[in-house]
Amino acid sequence: MMVRLGIFMIWLLHFLPLPTLAWVGNALGMLLYAFGAERRKVASINLRLCFPEMSESERSALVRAHFRVFARCLLERGILWWSSKGRIQRLIKVVGLEHFKAVQDGPAIVLAPHFVALDVGGSSMSQYINSVSVYSKQKNPFFHELLLRGRSRFGKQLLYSRQEGMLPVVRALRDGLPFYYLPDQDFAAKDALFIPFFGVPASTLTTVSRLAKITGARVVPCISRVLPGGRGYEVRYYPAWDNYPTGDLAADTRRVNEFIEQRVREMPEQYFWLHKRFKTRPEGEKRFY
Repeated sequence: MMVRLGIFMIWLLHFLPLPTLAWVGNALGMLLYAFGAERRKVASINLRLCFPEMSESERSALVRAHFRVFARCLLERGILWWSSKGRIQRLIKVVGLEHFKAVQDGPAIVLAPHFVALDVGGSSMSQYINSVSVYSKQKNPFFHELLLRGRSRFGKQLLYSRQEGMLPVVRALRDGLPFYYLPDQDFAAKDALFIPFFGVPASTLTTVSRLAKITGARVVPCISRVLPGGRGYEVRYYPAWDNYPTGDLAADTRRVNEFIEQRVREMPEQYFWLHKRFKTRPEGEKRFY
């Protein structure tokens, strides 16, 4: 019942102008910060590991800023789920689209790390091209179905659960569909290596390199950003990576993490710090959470 009530509120609020909705989201973020002790602790541990040079007060301020922008994107997801294509397009500034178009003639992996506005990038891309992506099953069936409908409402998008493996994705890539891929969470999977992330060994999926090798796909990074003041969003495509994959799985995977680190430093409050990124530890190493 609480989930359905929350979804109803998101639907109701999506009619508001974005600056007003952003204000509501910021207020909600401070409530979540006040009452979300467990996730607040996760974010604090992540930031302590990744930014040891920061003072405690600087990290605390960054955690609060993260909760605000996270809550904003949670509420503003209603715009992506229910608003018209025209409204969504007016709110999104796309930069560097030529980098994606340059590789559209062949297989392409759109590398979309877990910044809080990543659904904005997926929604934007789905309005002009069909693609394939994978998702994690949600605990609540109602929210799960809503999330899938929201991500596939434009065009004919293919969505596969992680439990189905990568074979359907390989087929889709070979059929010419770009793969919108989120590579940077800890799934404790067998297809992972411990690769430094901000200097800390992190269980990192090797999927990007392996798929690029199997399918010949080019890798085009894509970062979605929340603009300040309720001015909308920016979706930025970066040039396709040259000399990738190299044949060195660890080096290729390190390149993924290094790229994400660079973008995180540009807007640290917008990276998804509420995830236990360092949950899986090398054998014998003490757990962080």
